[in-house]
Amino acid sequence: MEARTVSPRPEHARVACGSHRPDVALLPKAHLHLHFTGSMRHSTLVELAGLHGVHLPDALVEDWPPRLHATDERGWFRFQRLYDIARSVLRTPDDLRRLLRETAEDEAAEGSGWLEIQVDPSGYAALFGGLTPTVELVLDAAREASDASGVGIGVVIAANRTRHPLDAKTLARLAVRYADRGVVGFGLSNDERRGRAYDFEGAFRIAKRGGLLSVPHGGELLGPASVRECLETLDADRIGHGVRAIADPSLVAAIVERGVTLEVCPASNVGLGVAATASEVPVRRLYEAGASIALGADDPLLFGSRLARQYDLVRTEHGFSDAELADLARQSITASAAPDAVRGRLLAGVDAWLND
Repeated sequence: MEARTVSPRPEHARVACGSHRPDVALLPKAHLHLHFTGSMRHSTLVELAGLHGVHLPDALVEDWPPRLHATDERGWFRFQRLYDIARSVLRTPDDLRRLLRETAEDEAAEGSGWLEIQVDPSGYAALFGGLTPTVELVLDAAREASDASGVGIGVVIAANRTRHPLDAKTLARLAVRYADRGVVGFGLSNDERRGRAYDFEGAFRIAKRGGLLSVPHGGELLGPASVRECLETLDADRIGHGVRAIADPSLVAAIVERGVTLEVCPASNVGLGVAATASEVPVRRLYEAGASIALGADDPLLFGSRLARQYDLVRTEHGFSDAELADLARQSITASAAPDAVRGRLLAGVDAWLND
């Protein structure tokens, strides 16, 4: 990605309590950090579990959203176990179609006009006939959901960093095959303590050569070195989370210079123990350093909040003005793979929201 010139930030001004402020759910935006199973409605999880005879633990029923803390391995194991249980309720093609249809409806209600949803097809391949049929099912369901909701949807194929890098190369080649049919990016997810970004350079080289965005996770559970590997070794266009880059000013400067966008997920960072409170997620510091930021909800099913809530959090916890919130929305749109016509429509909507 080409280096960009950092434009002046909108003036930062706190608004007095009681002042009317426009609804962030009406602010047009793009959602660039949302995982497939994690996008499911809680009510749908419970309904499908009953339909398919899947026992859900209390953390996914009475005690939902679950109390999580994944900065240690035991905590991450519990988080991953809950995620795997949730994924197990998706048994039929109609279940996947329903998930994407409802996700698109929820995105529309949150003001999102473009969604890039991340999926590792390996997790569903055994049920749906293999990797290729799974990808085709997801893409077909995404087209149906987009047509029904009016929300544009791109798919990010994600490799699992706890699996062998050769598996990632297989997924990268598959993703490139569908680069003109709805796949827009290639990602790398799961516990970054169990797989260095460096090991996946070959897969990301395949994806980039095939015209896909490089969108690995980094700097969530590990520090700046993990972010730097994503930036330099995987030639990232965006980095999932990336918040721990704040500990290294030279790294933040490099992120800004290269025009790389950080997909920051405030509620998720608190839910997993990356930050103790939303006010401690370094959104303001990264923003004022010139970093491009796209707010994301990560896994609403496990963290209990969707996209608009992330904008509310930076408004209330970091004092973002309406002009700054509009700037964040613009950054999410320009960092996306949305077609030019969609970008233009959403950007015009941002201006209208701000000037209304």
